[in-house]
Amino acid sequence: MKQDIHPEYRDVVFQDTSSGLTFLTRSTINPTETIEWEDGNTYPLAKVDISSESHPFYTGKQILVDSGGRVERFRRRYAKAGVDTDLSRRSGRAAAEQPPEAAPPADDGPAEPAED
Repeated sequence: MKQDIHPEYRDVVFQDTSSGLTFLTRSTINPTETIEWEDGNTYPLAKVDISSESHPFYTGKQILVDSGGRVERFRRRYAKAGVDTDLSRRSGRAAAEQPPEAAPPADDGPAEPAED
């Protein structure tokens, strides 16, 4: 293995900004902030938007994390075109994939008696 080409692997504290969860692990990330941990030592602090504490897959709740205003821009852009932008009402299937609705039976009037 070549010497002096690998990044430093050290203890780093990660903090979930949406839930407040903090955990100490090892990483090669090099953040500029530091934090004093429970053991009294100071470690580099990396802030993350989503962790297992706040991710919908792990929590079972569907939440919308919009840190960049992308959803609001989407709604403004497509509201001009008259498109329904309420994402909570949309299903995962396109309209073409929806099963056709059963047509009501046609009412042709009174049935005529069959001739023998």
